[in-house]
Amino acid sequence: MNDRNDSPAAVKALCFDVFGTVVDWRGSVIRECEALSTTKGLQVDCEGFADAWRAGYQPAMAPVRENVREYVHLDVLHREILDGLLARFGLSGLNEEERRHLNRVWHRLDGWPDAAEGMRRLRERFLLAALSNGHVALIVNMARHAGLPWDAPLGAEVARQYKPCAAVYDTTIRML
Repeated sequence: MNDRNDSPAAVKALCFDVFGTVVDWRGSVIRECEALSTTKGLQVDCEGFADAWRAGYQPAMAPVRENVREYVHLDVLHREILDGLLARFGLSGLNEEERRHLNRVWHRLDGWPDAAEGMRRLRERFLLAALSNGHVALIVNMARHAGLPWDAPLGAEVARQYKPCAAVYDTTIRML
C-alpha cells in the first residue's frame, strides 16, 4: 500500500534552488566587479569575469561529488576558482582583503525583483526551504541582504555533498 498523499493540499513545504532562480548571481557579480574596477582604476571585462567564475563552479564540485575530495564549503571552492582567474582578468594586484571581499560577493547577491515578495506570499501557506549548493551561513547572509524569507537554509552543507547527488535532496526532505 502506498502511504504517500500526492494531493496538492498535502504539500507543506517548498524547496527552491537559489543561484539564478531566486537571486541574480550574474548581475550581482558584474556590479561588484564594476565597482571594484572603478575604485582601483582597472579595465576589466566584468561580464566575462562573472561568466568565467561561474563556469568553474561545476568542475570545482566534481571531486567532492566523486568522493575524491572531502566536502568543503562553497566559499572555499569560489575562492579557489577566483584565485585562478585573477591574472587572466587583470585583477592579480588585489590585496588579500580585497580578494576576500570579492569572494564574499556570493553572500551579497541581489534577489530578482519579484523574489522576496513572491516568497512572502508563498510563506503564508508553505514552509520555504533553500535547497542550495551554498552553505548555511552563505544562504543566511544572502537572505539578509536580499530580504529573502527562508524558513530553512538547507542543502549541500547539511548533506556534506553537492547537487545533483541524491543525498542532498534526501537529507533536505528528511529535515523538513
